[in-house]
Amino acid sequence: MQTFDLNGFISLYDSSLKLWTLILVILGYWIMALSISRRIVRSFGSLSALGFREYPTVAGRSFQASDLSDQIAGDNLLHAECFSVSKGGPSFLGFRRFSTTILTPDSNGGAFPSDLLSSKTVLTPERTIGLYEDLVVPVTNFHNEDHGLMVLAGDVFDVPIRKDIIHRVVRWQLAKRQQGTHSTKTISEVSGTGRKPWQQKGLGRARHGSLRGPQFRGGATMHGPKPRSHAFKLNKKVRRLGLKIALSARAAEGKLLVFEDLEVPTHKTKNIVNYVNQMENTKKLLLVDGGPINEKLKLATQNLHYVNVLPSIGLNVYSILQHDTLVMSRDAVNRIVERMHTPINR
Repeated sequence: MQTFDLNGFISLYDSSLKLWTLILVILGYWIMALSISRRIVRSFGSLSALGFREYPTVAGRSFQASDLSDQIAGDNLLHAECFSVSKGGPSFLGFRRFSTTILTPDSNGGAFPSDLLSSKTVLTPERTIGLYEDLVVPVTNFHNEDHGLMVLAGDVFDVPIRKDIIHRVVRWQLAKRQQGTHSTKTISEVSGTGRKPWQQKGLGRARHGSLRGPQFRGGATMHGPKPRSHAFKLNKKVRRLGLKIALSARAAEGKLLVFEDLEVPTHKTKNIVNYVNQMENTKKLLLVDGGPINEKLKLATQNLHYVNVLPSIGLNVYSILQHDTLVMSRDAVNRIVERMHTPINR
C-alpha cells in the first residue's frame, strides 16, 4: 500500500512558494522600471515641445492696417523688426501691424484727413498667441502723427485665451451690478384686516383665520422675492486673469490701438464720427484714458451710442466685449500694466 509522504509535499510546497515569490518580486521591479522609463520619456517630450511643438496659429486681420515698415524711418525700422522679448519660449513675433498711416506734407486735410486709415487690407504675420511674448506696436493719435513704438507686456497682452474664465467674470459682473430691489408683501405686510372671517365650526365651510392669506385675491405672496444682493464671490486672481484675456483677445484680433493721448482739437461730435467712419469693420469703439476723461472728448462722444469713454481704473471685461475696437492711450496702457503687476492684497 502506497503511503503519503508529508515531508516531501511540504518541501515541494515551500520550493514552489519561493519560486512564485521570486517571480512576483521580479515582476514588481519590472513594472517599476517601466513606469520610471515612461516618466523620463514624457519629461523629454514636454521639454522638446517647448521648442518644437506645433501650436495652432492665428492669423489676425489688421485693423485697416498699413505696413509698419512704411511708418518707421531709419534706425527705428531695424529696431522694430528685431525687437521682440520672449518670456514663454522662442520669439515668433517681430512686430504687429495696426491701423496707423503717418501724415505727410501732402496730407493736410485738417484734424481728420481722408487718408487717416488706409483702405488696403494687410494681414498681420502669423503668430502663436498665448506665449506671453511682449508685443511691439506703433503709437499714434487722433491727428495720425507718429509717436514711435511701445512695448506691450506679454504677461498682460499675450496670455492664452480661455472662454471659461471670460464667462465666469462676465457672470460675476452682471450679478454684482444687479439691483435686487424686487420685493413682495408677506401676510403681515399686506393691506387688510386680520380678523377671523367666520367661526371655526358649524358653517360647513373651510377653516380660515384671515382673508389676506395667499389663497385669497389681494392676499399675500408666499416665498416671494425680497430685496437682496445677487453678488457672489470671485477670486481676485480670476478677475485679473479675465481682464488679461480680454486685452489679449483684442490684441490678437488687431483691434487694439495705442494712442499717445486722447486729446481732440474741439468738442465737436463730427470729428469723432469722421474718425470712426474711416475705420473698417468698427461698429462700437471704446476709448480708454489713463486719468480723468478730457472734457472736450467727453462732450464729443456723449451723444454717440457707439462710442464710449472710460478711465483706466474702470476698464473691465464686459465693456471690452461690448466694443469691437479698443483704443488706449499710452498712459492707460502703463496704468493697466502696473495694476496687473501689483501684488494681490489678500
